[in-house]
Amino acid sequence: MFKSKSIVFLLALAVFSGAVVLPAIAQGNLLVTPRRVVFDGSRRVMELNLANTGQDTARYNISFIQYRMTEAGSFEEITEPDPGQNFADRHIRFFPRSVTLAPNEAQTVRMQVVGQERLDPGEYRSHVYFRAVPNEVALGEEDPNRDTTSVSVRLIPIFGITIPVIIRVGESTTEVYISDLALEKGDNEETFLNLTFNRSGNMSVYGDLSVTHVAPDGKETQVGVVNGIAVYTPNALRKFRIQLNSQAGANLNTGKLLITYNAQSDVRPQTFASSQLELP
Repeated sequence: MFKSKSIVFLLALAVFSGAVVLPAIAQGNLLVTPRRVVFDGSRRVMELNLANTGQDTARYNISFIQYRMTEAGSFEEITEPDPGQNFADRHIRFFPRSVTLAPNEAQTVRMQVVGQERLDPGEYRSHVYFRAVPNEVALGEEDPNRDTTSVSVRLIPIFGITIPVIIRVGESTTEVYISDLALEKGDNEETFLNLTFNRSGNMSVYGDLSVTHVAPDGKETQVGVVNGIAVYTPNALRKFRIQLNSQAGANLNTGKLLITYNAQSDVRPQTFASSQLELP
């Protein structure tokens, strides 16, 4: 007779801030606000709000993880900084290190910068990682009616959220411009706009992209918008592709497209870069 064997696969899922983001980031049953933590100027302390939106009690371990951003905007985990990149985790304290949240319960995580006055000018970035701890069934509590002569496989999803934590020291020298504008037709006749963000200077940028069609008679129609696009240091380039709204009624065969990349700030509105594409 064969004894039952249980093989457990852990599926890790993570959300990376820096592509398309919402006012709060949620994955699994965890809701996190804000979506980014930026220490600049005299700011030394910030709080993250965690909320369990599910129906079961959940536990999360909190740690730091390091990423590089590729030119395509995806993230790769690293252990050593790339040239021109600085990690922030060694300059930040946070508490607590783990949280257990009952259904609909919320808790704050307090983060504090230490030794900022000793840091060289520039930007320091790490990502705080909220990793769900799966509930495992204790030995002897498995279903007594299951087949004990077969091999069973359990897939346990492990949900995780990463939030960028950034320390900025000194004045920003960063500049951005947009290049390589080109339209592309998709397999289903969708229209895409390809472009490249070009960044220089000592700090990253984060903002919203807007595409407006201007008809020959001057009528303006918004045909595309993407919020929360980041170009992190030390990257000099980020290639981007946005699908244009074909239902907006604009004729994309004539006129021109105005492309703007704006900072996310109602207090100090700023346009990082703008460009235009003449349509044939």
